[in-house]
Amino acid sequence: MGMTGRLRRAVLEKATSLYGPFLGAGIRLAEMSPDHRYCRVVMPLTFYNRNYVGTQFGGSLYAMADPWFMLMLIKNLGPDYIVWDKSACINFRKPGRGRVTAEFRLEQGVVDGIRAELASAPKTDRTFKAEIRDDSGLLIADVVKVVNIRKKPA
Repeated sequence: MGMTGRLRRAVLEKATSLYGPFLGAGIRLAEMSPDHRYCRVVMPLTFYNRNYVGTQFGGSLYAMADPWFMLMLIKNLGPDYIVWDKSACINFRKPGRGRVTAEFRLEQGVVDGIRAELASAPKTDRTFKAEIRDDSGLLIADVVKVVNIRKKPA
C-alpha cells in the first residue's frame, strides 16, 4: 500500500475515534485492513457506556456495529455507487461486563456480485451479520444489517 493509502486509512481510523457517539462510548476502530474488507472494533466498559445495572449499554453495543458494512462497501465499490443502511437488528445474548469486540468482513465475491447485479438492475439489498463478543469469546450480541446499493445516475 502506498503512502496515500496508509494516510487515508489513518485518517479514517482517527476520524471514527473522534466521532461523537464513538468518542462518548469509548468505541475505537482497532484494525482496518488495507483493502477495507476487514475491520475490528473494540469498546471497554466505562462509566460513559455502562447502563443502570452496570453492564454495556445496548445503544453503545449497537453504535459500535452501525457504520462498518456501509463504509466498507463505499470504499470497495468506489464513487459510482450509492450505499445506504436500510435496516438493522441487534439481538442481545448476554450482558457485556467488560471489553467487547466486533469484527466485520466483506468478501470480494460479495463486492463482485453487487457490481454484476447492478449492471442490469437499478438497486440491490445485501444482508450482513456480525457478532459482538467479550474478551473470553462469549457472544454478547449479534447484529444483522441490510444495506441498499445502487449505481449513481450517469
